[in-house]
Amino acid sequence: MLLTAIIFLLILSVLVLIHEAGHFFVAKKFGIKVEEFGFGLPPRAIGKKIGETIYSLNWLPIGGFVKLYGEDEAGAGRPQLKVKSEKLKVADEKRAFYARPVWQRALVVVAGVLMNALLAVVIYYSYLFISGFKAELPLIGDHKFFLVNQTVKSDLIIGSVSKNSPAEKAGMKPFIKIESVNGKQIKDTQTFVSVINSNKGKQVNIVWRDVKTNQQFKANIVPRVSTPKNEGALGVAFFSVNTAVVSYDTPLQKVFSGFIHPANLLVYNFDVLGKLVAVSIKEKTAAPLSGNVAGPIGIYSLVGSIVKITDIKEKILQTLNLAGILSISLAFFNVLPIPALDGGRLFFILVEGAIGKKINPRFESFVHAIGMAILLGLIALITFQDLVRIFSGKNPLVP
Repeated sequence: MLLTAIIFLLILSVLVLIHEAGHFFVAKKFGIKVEEFGFGLPPRAIGKKIGETIYSLNWLPIGGFVKLYGEDEAGAGRPQLKVKSEKLKVADEKRAFYARPVWQRALVVVAGVLMNALLAVVIYYSYLFISGFKAELPLIGDHKFFLVNQTVKSDLIIGSVSKNSPAEKAGMKPFIKIESVNGKQIKDTQTFVSVINSNKGKQVNIVWRDVKTNQQFKANIVPRVSTPKNEGALGVAFFSVNTAVVSYDTPLQKVFSGFIHPANLLVYNFDVLGKLVAVSIKEKTAAPLSGNVAGPIGIYSLVGSIVKITDIKEKILQTLNLAGILSISLAFFNVLPIPALDGGRLFFILVEGAIGKKINPRFESFVHAIGMAILLGLIALITFQDLVRIFSGKNPLVP
């Protein structure tokens, strides 16, 4: 529990601090006064003023913010709506965010997104260097990854194990991968069924691997000749999963792999998201979509699964992979024109640049405040779903 909490907070802290550091340093570069650099969202827990900036730790550990002098508070990531603009000291007015040119304000806003994108690139260079410039990704559909060599392999996964069955007595649990039976490699359900059925009543040696921990197990099991109703000889339910094995083999692929891999992951995630949305619409239920979305609690659960991995190298790789996909996802969603996020603030700045006059501050504040309320509501809903998933004993999402 302690290690899980430490790793979870470390990943979250790095992602948030890198993002906010982008805003902070670009604002400082342009001479914009930074009033507060906060980790988490208000109310404030502790804060210390160094120079002209307050560095604070806040009670809601789901983000962070940089408060710039002369910037609307809701747009800075604080869910507070002000009717009138803050009055600025004449001496500091030139250092106010609103007084700076459109291009400077746009760069300050987009700097956090760029920092998260660059962090993802650094993480995936590290990941691929450790993994030998190879990665395995669960494959849904026939997705093709670009600028990389790709092969597809199939694995047989045990989805459930019946009570008092030969499989349960041998120590099999849900979500393990069957590797071999009597030394014969198992790649599909047909081969598995054929080998087991031809050995009913005889002892077979089965080798499997835990999907979560990557730990290998083996046991001698005797498949039943007579089986209970709706059960097979072993007492397991199984399905086949395709895995894409991507490898960066050429010198050019390796040089650009840190950029290509996160881009591939982002495109693939949206491809999968599109398929889930299509299924949800077809079946008229949000279950396929909502069941594959995780919030802070779900991510914490993922970290817990990674901590259980016994192989140190695999544990490091999965931690890097999780941090990398979170960083590139944070960058992408933050740049979308969603109120209260960087993309929403950037949208208003670009509209101002296009029409040549400032947007009504009260209107912009109202839009950002509404956006923040909706985002907090979605986070609460997803968190509730994560808790239901965990306490119901369902398998958490696996990175």
